[in-house]
Amino acid sequence: MCQPPVTKPEVERKPKITASRKLLLKSLMLARAKECWEQELEEREAEKKRYLAERVPALQTRGLSLSALQDLCRDLHAKVEVVDEERYDIEAKCLHNTREIKDLKLKVLDLRGKFKRPPLRRVRVSADAMLRALLGSKHKVSMDLRANLKSVKKEDTEKERPVEVGDWRKNVEAMSGMEGRKKMFDAAKSPTTQ
Repeated sequence: MCQPPVTKPEVERKPKITASRKLLLKSLMLARAKECWEQELEEREAEKKRYLAERVPALQTRGLSLSALQDLCRDLHAKVEVVDEERYDIEAKCLHNTREIKDLKLKVLDLRGKFKRPPLRRVRVSADAMLRALLGSKHKVSMDLRANLKSVKKEDTEKERPVEVGDWRKNVEAMSGMEGRKKMFDAAKSPTTQ
């Protein structure tokens, strides 16, 4: 009983996603991203409201006398002044930092302009010179690898096969038909046997 030769199982390639499937997946991803973005905006608004409610309590001006209202206004003005001073300090620090960053960028550009990198050239160094440069006077072994190679004479293949120049019409007539094919076969066989 003859069994077929054992072949390696072919690796099954996964089919590429169709254009409609790609479009569906893309639309689903965009819808999910939109939901996440809207949820994030709602969370930010809730956080902002919570922070403002914590930091800025609601004013209760009803039932206060004139002097109590004046005291409340003085307190609010004092708080506003403190916040304005802090804001001014922060703005001054930011301006100082931006100026410093700008100056440093200019310095970097100046340094790049002054020191131009020279074009690198390929340098041919022998193995002996490389070892001498690395090891100094300790280098004693010669790395001349070509000295140990055997010399081999190349055989002239052109001398073995002389080129025959003749009338091309005779060659065509001689090579036509089955006899010509046999001659070509014998001619191709003979140089390898010599």
